[in-house]
Amino acid sequence: MHQRATAGETRHTVPLEPPGHTMTDRIDVKAFIDARPMSSMQWLLLVLCFLVVAADGMDVAIMGFLAPSIVGEWGVSRAAFGLVMSAAPIGLVAGALFAGPTSDRFGRKTVLIASVFLFGLFTLGTSFSSDLTEMAALRFLTGLGLGAALPNTTTLLSEFVPHRSRSLLIAIMFTGFNLGSGTVGFMAAWLIPDHGWRVVLQVVGAIAVLLTPILLVLLPESARFMVVRGQPATRIAAVLGRACRTQFRAGTEFFAPEPPVQGKASVRVLFSSGYGIITLSLWVTYFMGLLVIYLLTGWLPTLISDAGLPISMAANITAMFQIGGTAGAILLGWGMDRMQPTRVIAISYAAGAIAIVCLGIGGPMSGTIALVVAIAGFFMSGAQTGLNAFAPNCYPTVARATGVNWMLGMGRFGSILGSSIGGVLLSMGWSFTPLVSLLAIPAVFAGLAVLKARRDVEDEPG
Repeated sequence: MHQRATAGETRHTVPLEPPGHTMTDRIDVKAFIDARPMSSMQWLLLVLCFLVVAADGMDVAIMGFLAPSIVGEWGVSRAAFGLVMSAAPIGLVAGALFAGPTSDRFGRKTVLIASVFLFGLFTLGTSFSSDLTEMAALRFLTGLGLGAALPNTTTLLSEFVPHRSRSLLIAIMFTGFNLGSGTVGFMAAWLIPDHGWRVVLQVVGAIAVLLTPILLVLLPESARFMVVRGQPATRIAAVLGRACRTQFRAGTEFFAPEPPVQGKASVRVLFSSGYGIITLSLWVTYFMGLLVIYLLTGWLPTLISDAGLPISMAANITAMFQIGGTAGAILLGWGMDRMQPTRVIAISYAAGAIAIVCLGIGGPMSGTIALVVAIAGFFMSGAQTGLNAFAPNCYPTVARATGVNWMLGMGRFGSILGSSIGGVLLSMGWSFTPLVSLLAIPAVFAGLAVLKARRDVEDEPG
């Protein structure tokens, strides 16, 4: 892969010294992390981010599995329930747009922990809803927390792991989302028949709330963020030394070869010279990908249930989308560290479109529906995860959280459209085959748009 330094950037190599020796007096934080093997603290950070993403995935996917039970119990139309399905994605947009600049100003750790606590708390509250309006309001508040969680785990992990394996490690982290989304499907199939849909919300909410104190104690702040924010060298030395199991000599200076933070510059960076086209390309790709994923996974249980299959079977079949996505994310992450990332992602979206057409043609009663759903998840969810791994490399530290958060925020309009339009189309009499097959079109557009995000440097600019 061709690599060059961005304008004004100087690459520094930090020599590794024998155990027991201190490091040089001036440290390039990025080069220091890149030159060293993964430490136990960095692996722990991966695990913590994985758990956050898993809890996020459970919460994002939960209403699709609960929809048939709630619609049946409350006697509401599917179009009306579309308001509830789209409420969390709307909150996700607001949460992501607000949390990006906030994280770039106050820190990844603070915003991330607050977001996990909020979406856990409001998910618990949703279990006590008595009507659609109340449930929609609580799902909107849940979305505020969800919108801040996912991009901040991506940003934090990307700034703390070596570049040589960054895409793979972020992809592994994002398998937590797929596994969380799949697990809540199996959980719903197990709990709803005997305990009802409210218990599923309570279990998922409790998981997120209980995760908060663990993050508070163990999660580190980004050393690169601390550098660009001009925090004291002693604090940076403590965080970086703990993460990389190194002791720094008193008076050691830390730096990052990128522009200093200036006011609200993080938002302006997204459309400054060299970043405008890639920003718009990422937004379009993420929008199209989420439109497909949310409409398919959000309404597939209902479509399968309408065909006469038990809701437990419908939930289990839909969960296969996330299981397939887990394998796809790992394979694509591995490929992105070795090949041109945008090409890998685009090919995966195209293959996902083919799988979706096969799913639509096969129909809900096909004996291979679970396998085809898993294949569609492998490519579509795998590509979406690959995009999440690629996006942090497109922006400097000063605007990285803003860039990733705003991509997720703008892309979430796709999830809003997918969540709401599914109920409308079903109410208009659309059947399984045309509704599912139609999703191949935005999948193809996602693949084309991500190719526009290609730059002559598919490397982190800072």
